[in-house]
Amino acid sequence: MTLASSNPICSSMSNSKTKLKSDDPELIKEWSLPVEATLGSAVRVKGILQEIRSRLPPAVRKSLDMQSGELVLVMPETSKTAFRVTSSIISDSLQGIADLPIIPREIEDILGITASQRKRWLEDGRLPSAGTRTVRLQGRARRITFHVFDPRVVEDLLDRGAVDEWREEDAAAKAENRRRAAYQAKLTRTLKKQEKRKQADPDTDDAVIGLNGWDEFGSTGLLR
Repeated sequence: MTLASSNPICSSMSNSKTKLKSDDPELIKEWSLPVEATLGSAVRVKGILQEIRSRLPPAVRKSLDMQSGELVLVMPETSKTAFRVTSSIISDSLQGIADLPIIPREIEDILGITASQRKRWLEDGRLPSAGTRTVRLQGRARRITFHVFDPRVVEDLLDRGAVDEWREEDAAAKAENRRRAAYQAKLTRTLKKQEKRKQADPDTDDAVIGLNGWDEFGSTGLLR
């Protein structure tokens, strides 16, 4: 716990972190988040902030903020008891925070992928789901359900460059699909041309079948 007095440096730090225009002394405490929890993602840090805030009493949630990748609690000096209680809740909540499931927007930022890639790889099984989560949209009665992901699985995918492999696989599959589509289109055009020739000259079938000497056979009059 740190007590910031009227010292200009402390006041400046307090104002920058709380965005409050006040010269009153404040109580400040910071928590550094481990890399295994954030996985290098600012979006993940914000998600952790929102998760910890949700565990605090509504009256003090906005007292906890994010600054340079760290969680920062700032409260008035007159709120020492509330500050101690809130600090304790935050410290307890951060225990095991590295195992907090990763939500869609976080995994997209961590792996550097698009929403369409996330959905495609989730559907074909390359991106394993750790289950689903249902939440209510803020200010609305509607609920949404989405897949969440295991942080350790995501960390492994990140470490071994799995996303680059998947992109190469998708590019190869796309090229193969284009080749097959081009072949199918060519075959279709050929069949249509043959059909048109057949409709224009029904006798064309004879030539196609290869009945050599048909004209000579017909000239003998055996069919009359």
